[in-house]
Order: sequence, then structure tokens, then C-alpha cells
Amino acid sequence: MQRYLKVLRLFWSAAIAAELEYRINFLIATLSSLGNLIGSLFGLFLFYRTGYTFSGWSWEEALIVLGIFTLLQGFSATFLAPNLNRIVRHVQEGTLDFVLLKPIRSQFWLSIHTLSPWGLPDLIFGGIIIGYAGKRLSIGIDKYLLSIVPLFFGLVILYSLWFILGSLSIWFVKIYNVTEVLRGLLEAGRYPIAAYPATYRFFFTFVMPVAFLSTVPAEVMLGRSESSWLIGAAILAVGLFFVSTWFWRFALRFYTSASS
Repeated sequence: MQRYLKVLRLFWSAAIAAELEYRINFLIATLSSLGNLIGSLFGLFLFYRTGYTFSGWSWEEALIVLGIFTLLQGFSATFLAPNLNRIVRHVQEGTLDFVLLKPIRSQFWLSIHTLSPWGLPDLIFGGIIIGYAGKRLSIGIDKYLLSIVPLFFGLVILYSLWFILGSLSIWFVKIYNVTEVLRGLLEAGRYPIAAYPATYRFFFTFVMPVAFLSTVPAEVMLGRSESSWLIGAAILAVGLFFVSTWFWRFALRFYTSASS
């Protein structure tokens, strides 16, 4: 474990040093994140401006969901996209051979080799929205701490789905568009799951588990989530993580390397 932590520290320090060579990118990323946030707030405002509310969700409660979704966006931009989107490139260019020869697990290397600080604005803006809405709703610190658990499960679910799709590049090299489809479907998480018709609620809960990414953590934060949903999120997160590990090992059986 200490060896992996040391490697992680070396990876991230090198990645940050390389990214900070282009500091103007942080300003661009901040403006881009701010623009996306304003667009999301405006879209949510269009629903609530006439007094309409999503079933069981007030304006401030819907802001909690949007804030958690923004946190997920920041996490994806910081950790997932810089790493998992490169799996396709490694397969295309044959550099996956060098990854497999390294004396650490290939999934670990591919998942955390680099990071991008340009996702930090989304993390900051998401925290601000949650803090503002939480203050209006008088949410206690205990609820914030409790919501970290389902939020962590949501991050694991998101990572596992993304990594499984990235693993498909072993068979289908040009799989990048599929990850974009995944990101498009996850956009549904910016609103409470109750905002969608029954058919979509079923799809975003049991087929594409968007509900476990933002709505369930928000309900836990608001103190109205049933324990069954939290248990379901835990089972789904653990199950998908092990499936992603197994699927990667299975996919490697079909990898013929760049020299064969």
C-alpha cells in the first residue's frame, strides 16, 4: 500500500507541474464551468418561476441535486476524463504494452496516472451551491457528513461504468463516442429523478443508475432517504467495481499487443 501511495504522489505532482505550465487554462476552465452552471440554473429556474415544483422537491432542494451533480462533473473532469479517455489512445498507439509491463496493476495505472486541476472550478461551484441551499434549508453538519457515504458510492459507480466502457476499446478501438454517450446520459442527474416520467425514472434507476449519483445523496443530505436506497447504492457500487476489474482482466485476454 505504501508503494502505491508513493507512486500516486509522484504521478500527481508531475501531472500538476505539467498542467500549471498553461495557467491561462484555469481561467478558461473557470469561465466554462461558470457558463455551464448559469445554464443549469437558468434551466432549473424555468421550471420553478411559475410556482411549479418537481414532486416533493422545493427550489432549494433541487439546488442540492444540482450542486451534487456539479461536484460529479468536477470529479469527472479532474480524475476520470484525463485517465480513462486515454485507454483508447493506448490501445490505438500500442502504448498499452508499456503499461502492462510496469510492476503495478494496469487498472491502477490507467485510472490514476494523471489528473487535471481544471475540474476544480466545478468542485468549488458545486460546494457553493450546496452550502447556499443547505443554509436556506438549515441542514446540519451531521447530514452533510452522512451524505458523503452515498456520494462516495456514486463516484465509484461512475468510475466503474466509465472504466468498463473504456475496456471495450480492446475489441472496438474507436469507442470514444460511447463514453460521450455515457456522459450525455449522466446529464439527467442535474435534476431530481422525480422530474422525469415513470418510464424514464425506471431507466435512470435500474438501467443507467443516474439516480444513485445525485438524487440519492441529496435525499440523504435532506434526511428523507430510506435505508434500502443506501444499501442498494452500496451493493451497486461494490458490484460494479468488481465487475470492472473482472471485465478488464477478461478483455486483456484478447489484447494482442502492438507487436503481434
